[in-house]
Amino acid sequence: MNNILWLSKKDVESILDIGMALKAVEQAFLMHGLRKVQMPSKIYLYFPKGDLRAMPAYLEETNISGVKVVNVHPHNHTRSLPSVMAIVELVDPDTGIPLALMDGTYLTDMRTGAAGGIAVKYLARKNSSIVGMIGTGNQARTQLMAISHFIDIEEVRITSKSGRSERSFKEYIEKVVDADIHSYPVERVCDCDILVTTTPVRKPVVMDEWIQEGTHINAIGADAKGKQELDPLLLRRAKVVVDDIHQASHSGEINVPLEKGIISMEDIYGEIGEIVSGAKPGRENEEEITIFDSTGLAVQDVATAYEIYKKAIERGAGSRLEFI
Repeated sequence: MNNILWLSKKDVESILDIGMALKAVEQAFLMHGLRKVQMPSKIYLYFPKGDLRAMPAYLEETNISGVKVVNVHPHNHTRSLPSVMAIVELVDPDTGIPLALMDGTYLTDMRTGAAGGIAVKYLARKNSSIVGMIGTGNQARTQLMAISHFIDIEEVRITSKSGRSERSFKEYIEKVVDADIHSYPVERVCDCDILVTTTPVRKPVVMDEWIQEGTHINAIGADAKGKQELDPLLLRRAKVVVDDIHQASHSGEINVPLEKGIISMEDIYGEIGEIVSGAKPGRENEEEITIFDSTGLAVQDVATAYEIYKKAIERGAGSRLEFI
């Protein structure tokens, strides 16, 4: 009889911290940059009020495979439900036997935050100290947690459609980041060293003229066709780095400007994995504007889930489900 290890949200939260997520995601980006992964683009099902996505990946050197199934339903807050919920299955590539099933909601927040942290490591100015946040949900929290590993944050400027969300964000972040936190109009928030956007919008909320030279932007919210947070003119004067060129061209921040012909593929500098692997340089001077277009990669999920799985085995965490 083979058993699957089941890890609940509580189990995952007890194991996964931002340091573990950063290590796993940087390694995933490296393997992606070295072309040592198999990762088809996300598969989408579109519903009237949200979507469902399937994200498989195989990390060849680690010899682990898996798939995440995740939903995005932005209006779930009206039902007191998370807007993003997920489950991850790890599979042994040698036998096809499922090794583990685990809650992927917290994992998704943490690996997305970690991706933003790695982008800051390679693309932001080292003396950055002011972080602007457009959107104050769960993914904004993990973005800031990850960024704080690489820069000394002095001030956090935030804006959100929800005053309640802003207050909750402040209460949480005050416990994990030693910085002044202020609410401002969006234009003032954009006057920063590092800007993070985590909204589900389909029309730009960041205008080109608001962004100063030297700014780094983590564009996180655009993760499906038709979504965009940034003025397309901003993309034309920035160094644009994506997580995966094929996936981003269909569902990332660049998808709408590409479709409308405002930018071309020649305007995309490269993938974050190419920078992590050393194939291309990251930030090259203090004046350039850098943008990281994050769509979220299955290799991030599988790499992070595998680290959780190994730690769970070591600790004897989780429970067993009969399979075959």
